[in-house]
Amino acid sequence: MAELQLKVTLVKSLNGQLKNIAASARGLGLRRVHQTVTVRDTRENRGMIQTAAHLLRVEKDA
Repeated sequence: MAELQLKVTLVKSLNGQLKNIAASARGLGLRRVHQTVTVRDTRENRGMIQTAAHLLRVEKDA
């Protein structure tokens, strides 16, 4: 069975966000606006995505 992947893009700046929100985005590997990373679909990553959901665009990666 193939491991599910998610494409996560930072669409808004981390400036002015609470520290835990910025830390979640950085934990996903996002450093700058419009940067896209591919992460594994795990409970830990889903939690970080949920924390910073208002800053991110998430797509399923085939």
